[in-house]
Amino acid sequence: MEMTQHTPYFIKVFFILSVVFLAICHWKLFEKADKPGWTALIPIYNLLVLLEIAGKPKWWIVPLLIPFVGIIPYILLIDGVSRSFGKDIGFTIALLCLGFVFLPILAFGDAEYLGPERGLEEQRRQEKEI
Repeated sequence: MEMTQHTPYFIKVFFILSVVFLAICHWKLFEKADKPGWTALIPIYNLLVLLEIAGKPKWWIVPLLIPFVGIIPYILLIDGVSRSFGKDIGFTIALLCLGFVFLPILAFGDAEYLGPERGLEEQRRQEKEI
């Protein structure tokens, strides 16, 4: 029974550490894309920078902020970010399902920012080689 008294404290610490870790991952991801890392910490503005990294229009911020409506643009945004780093649809699905695992892989791994256009070109080139 004593353990249940400390459970809320443990959950709070775990939550705070998770948020800090994901903020660091976003910071590193933004720096890889030649954007200032601190922009990852500013709410809403970080979405605008993420849209820029993915090559999506800025007006997408509106549907992204509307509950339930924003699900589809968010999926397309994550796909754009994934492709901008030269990753394929499989990585996009993994990023959507297990973001807490694959975001650090994208941020701290060897993936280079190619940009939205070069990312698509790289994807097409890889598909032709297969």
